Amino acid sequence: MHIHIIGICGTFMAGIAAIAKSAGHRVTGSDRNVYPPMSTQLAALGIDVVQGYDAAQLEPRPDVVVIGNVMSRGVPVIEAVLDRGLRYESGPEWLERAVLADRWVLAVAGTHGKTTTSSMLAWILEYAGLAPGFLIGGMPGNFEVSARLGSTPFFVIEADEYDTAFFDKRAKFVHYRPRTLVLNNLEFDHADIYPDLGSIQRQFHHLVRMVPGTGRIVANGADPNIEAMLAMGCWTPCERFGSGPGAHWSARPTGGDDYSRFEVLEHGTALATVEWSQFGAHNVANALAAIAAARHAGVPVPVAADALRGFRGIKRRMELLGEVGGVRVYDDFAHHPTAIATTIDGLRRRSGAARIVAVLEPRSNTMKMGVHRDTLAASLAGADEIWLHAPGDLGWDAAGALAPLGARVHFTATVDSLAHELVPRLQRGDQVLIMSNGGFGGLHDKVLAGLAARTGGGAR
Repeated sequence: MHIHIIGICGTFMAGIAAIAKSAGHRVTGSDRNVYPPMSTQLAALGIDVVQGYDAAQLEPRPDVVVIGNVMSRGVPVIEAVLDRGLRYESGPEWLERAVLADRWVLAVAGTHGKTTTSSMLAWILEYAGLAPGFLIGGMPGNFEVSARLGSTPFFVIEADEYDTAFFDKRAKFVHYRPRTLVLNNLEFDHADIYPDLGSIQRQFHHLVRMVPGTGRIVANGADPNIEAMLAMGCWTPCERFGSGPGAHWSARPTGGDDYSRFEVLEHGTALATVEWSQFGAHNVANALAAIAAARHAGVPVPVAADALRGFRGIKRRMELLGEVGGVRVYDDFAHHPTAIATTIDGLRRRSGAARIVAVLEPRSNTMKMGVHRDTLAASLAGADEIWLHAPGDLGWDAAGALAPLGARVHFTATVDSLAHELVPRLQRGDQVLIMSNGGFGGLHDKVLAGLAARTGGGAR
């Protein structure tokens, strides 16, 4: 079967492409603004990608067109699909029909931590010999791809609450029908499609309604928004994790303040110790959720803890890109105030008194709309110096929003000017944390190149 995927270079759709290819289909696709790591993954799989959205890409006629949620009416290729009566599906719809129907689905949902927790869970199952399929919205360090079909009933999926397609405005995750469901957290986000927190909670409750009574829900017991959503009705056994009262799963740090070593507790009894390369309280919460979900699939807690000792993280999640002249440059996907604050806190616990220079691109639709402007300053307060990319069309008063940070904050209108002004100010020992949910105009490479030129050396 020939499957043509429109919007193929998004993390989810690139995963669909990888799975379809491994299932024996001929896969082609199209997109715009292509950049790694997904473009690299598609090239490695031998999948041809057309630049742009013209109608000519539909020749020869594909058997089915899978349409990404970035597409809308008026795009030439979309209009051609409709005019010609071609068979079309959304990515989640195709996945549900072609892959998930007979699988034990372990879905990881929540505003933050989905990619990390999904990657941990997939790796735990892999380490335990369960050879799961998976589809993850990022590149996990323990695997060479973001998605694979797998050879057993188990399938781990990052369950996104964003809408499905221009013709299906439900959350993507309602197509997955999980047997094991992780609920990491729940906050207001995606203001371009959800008017308020309550509308997001209703989408999450649609997902909860689909989990069978013989399944399992693993929920953050310290999140009041999740508790309020579950109070709308829950028909599945639920295990809480975290610091909430009466949590089924909790953690006790046994090393330093950075959470690089901790005990896993079930009802207060230590079952195993995790000593790993990750750090930060948020990653401990992610680990607890993954351990609990894996236990439901039959993996003993000590085995899961052993697996996490070898967990290699995810690209673009506190990823160290290089060190030049004693300056470390990290890449992170954080773009919501809560994620920004927890990321900075995790780096602070690891780096101690070293200067943290936070660099943020307000790129998400919600951030561009100014929804987070009142909480943004507080989320960045843990950094010693802050740089914000504030183009002229940002649409809200960035200087006013970050005024509480005083002289620590700097604004630039272009990526080139940001790199030009930032590099000379960096000092040996600095931890540069670049945060964006996009490519940030190649800023990471510009900063590393600028540092190398300044020192006469290269990154290591």
